[in-house]
Amino acid sequence: MSRTLFGRPLRGVAFDVCVSLLVVLFTLVTAAAQPGLSAQPGGWPSALVGLGMAVALLFRRGHPSLVAAVVAALALVQVVAGWGPLAYDIAVLIALYSVVKYADRLRDGVLAGAVAAVGVLLAASQARTAVAWWGPAIYFGLITGGVWLAALNVRTRRLYVLSLEERAATLEREREAEARAAVVGERARIARELHDVVAHSMAVMIVQADGARLMFDRDPDTARHAVKVVADTGRQALEEMRRLVDVLREPEPPETTTGPGADTAGAEPERRRATVAELPALVGRFRDAGLRVGYRAGDVPAALPPGLDLTVYRVVQEALTNTLKHAGVGAHATVVLGVDDGLVVKVTDDGRGRPPARPAPSGGHGLVGMRERVGVYDGRLTAGPRTGGGWQVEVRLPLPSTPEAEVIAA
Repeated sequence: MSRTLFGRPLRGVAFDVCVSLLVVLFTLVTAAAQPGLSAQPGGWPSALVGLGMAVALLFRRGHPSLVAAVVAALALVQVVAGWGPLAYDIAVLIALYSVVKYADRLRDGVLAGAVAAVGVLLAASQARTAVAWWGPAIYFGLITGGVWLAALNVRTRRLYVLSLEERAATLEREREAEARAAVVGERARIARELHDVVAHSMAVMIVQADGARLMFDRDPDTARHAVKVVADTGRQALEEMRRLVDVLREPEPPETTTGPGADTAGAEPERRRATVAELPALVGRFRDAGLRVGYRAGDVPAALPPGLDLTVYRVVQEALTNTLKHAGVGAHATVVLGVDDGLVVKVTDDGRGRPPARPAPSGGHGLVGMRERVGVYDGRLTAGPRTGGGWQVEVRLPLPSTPEAEVIAA
């Protein structure tokens, strides 16, 4: 944490104090070299001018134009008194540098440079040298001009760095806003799909309950089976409803992962509930788009909870969409489903392809959407580059602790 003093960074305040103390040192050395109370060069009266300049330099960052004006006025007093150039006049160069670097408007620096040019001529006329006045004028002019140009260069670089920082901050805010919007959109999509799952389960329960009521007297075994289906479907619907409420209740989006797979595909939600059984057809659509895809399904349970079934489908859809967008046409991707302490979905690609000639099959919100869906079922998602090139997405989802009950379709 950076420390501040009077609203300014402590490091900057310490540096300004050191600069002022340097001017004070030059002032005291000059006064000690030529002691006396008369208004002679380097005497104690002129030392007061140097001390005034030193005090003014303490405020050179916050009020550069005012400090430059005060130092210029004290320098004018020095010229009028006929003291000539003294060692503490380095304060004039420091004030000139400060106003060019820190002033809000560059014209203040230009005005300070013009005043400094007049001061150079006045100082040269009072310089006690063996050469003509123009010799000191050239010498003082080169020093003053060099300081002014150095300050202008530092000012330009400083403003450039500030613009880059502002641009980076703006891009960061935009990225966070887009991530929040993507999370909100994906949650709304998940909520709609879970609502469809729950509505379907409720419809099955109603049909089975009506069937059981009619079969109580004719076929008690069928009626008992129908009641069991109602109970199992109700438990499943209650679990999906709990997940739906959790999705809608979440107040803040979780941390998102950035990277090549984090772009959005921007697709409209599909109202029809997709399942793992439809993954071969999905892979076929990506093959039609130019992506070489291999599909392998291991010992995956035949009946998954509808919401989990949909999550697996969406994860594969999002991963293949990002592969087609970023790895390109001609790349090779592999989709593997298996069971290993839970349901494992792995999508990899080699990253060697060209941009697709036509849009990829619709997806959702990239890694943001996948992370949201996996989080609903307490799963874990890892995504990142592969050794040797390409990208890998791996999802692990816990399976239900009890086998899914058979549901008699209406």
